Amino acid sequence: MSGRTTPLSPDQPMARFGGLLATGLREVTSDPAALDSAGFWAVAHDFEGRLVCARFDELRPDLAPPRTERWLGPRPDSWHSSLDRAAYTAGVRRIREHIAAGEVYQANLCRVLSAPLPDPERADIDALTGLLAHGNPAPYAGTIRLPSHGVEIATASPELYLRRDGRTVSSGPIKGTGRTEHDLLEKDHAENVMIVDLVRNDLGRVCETGSVTVPDLCVVEKHPGLVHLVSTVQGTLRPDAGWRELLADTFPPGSVTGAPKSSALRIIDALETAPRGPYCGAVGWVDADRGEAELAVGIRTFWIDRADGPPVLRFGTGAGITWGSDPEREWDETELKASRLVAIASGTHVY
Repeated sequence: MSGRTTPLSPDQPMARFGGLLATGLREVTSDPAALDSAGFWAVAHDFEGRLVCARFDELRPDLAPPRTERWLGPRPDSWHSSLDRAAYTAGVRRIREHIAAGEVYQANLCRVLSAPLPDPERADIDALTGLLAHGNPAPYAGTIRLPSHGVEIATASPELYLRRDGRTVSSGPIKGTGRTEHDLLEKDHAENVMIVDLVRNDLGRVCETGSVTVPDLCVVEKHPGLVHLVSTVQGTLRPDAGWRELLADTFPPGSVTGAPKSSALRIIDALETAPRGPYCGAVGWVDADRGEAELAVGIRTFWIDRADGPPVLRFGTGAGITWGSDPEREWDETELKASRLVAIASGTHVY
């Protein structure tokens, strides 16, 4: 197990998670039941519902690529936000009106940053994963590269959406972000507890009655440039439930929607002006042979969009809005979450 980097063609289908490299694409499907069959699968689930499951035949140890010559990022001044500061803070105020009216307790308001990539020949998403691994290491970092299926994702996600070990499933919702622990407010703790209750309810739909517990509540985790409040929710999957039921009952992740989820989704749809795509969806892997899986919430995630011509790099950022939210502070939180990673992708981050 040398950990030596394996050169790959930039258009070769592959996935990279947890120091493992998956190649030899066998099949691609949108049927979640396939994840209960056999083999190693890479999974990309867009927030809007598109599911891509890719089965690979070859799996071997391989570190994230250290080489960067296959990545030329956007110019730092070329990024455009789907919501500018005025529109975002107006959205925060609108959500507070919905809260005052009793329609929702919390909603996640997001914006998508986009920038053109200057050289299609130097737009290898796996090379960006290598940069992120060096400049912003994350527990659920990885790549899914399926160019012919419109999936090119590099994630540095710190958040667990679903982990599965046999019939045991767990989730690690994040709510509460600051530069340091001292920046975290009572509002952040209240928001975390609120989302934990939502995740408990989601897992309760697909887990055995009485099996859902909260082993950790509001634990402070340190990440590059910021801290998060993280909780853990765990349960035992019902014998008659598989991946189809698990995704149907828990997606989209509660931490990036709001509570109640149905009301939050309606409000999000009205206020956000760009699709989230892989951002706030799910990105990760399923080993059907071992009955194991690790899907991250698609935050701190870049993806390449080639649908309308020259490649465009996209990245999402957002914040959870409650009655206690200050619009300017919430905008600042979205900036904090984005600044380090956008600088890495643009080649301006100083290590």
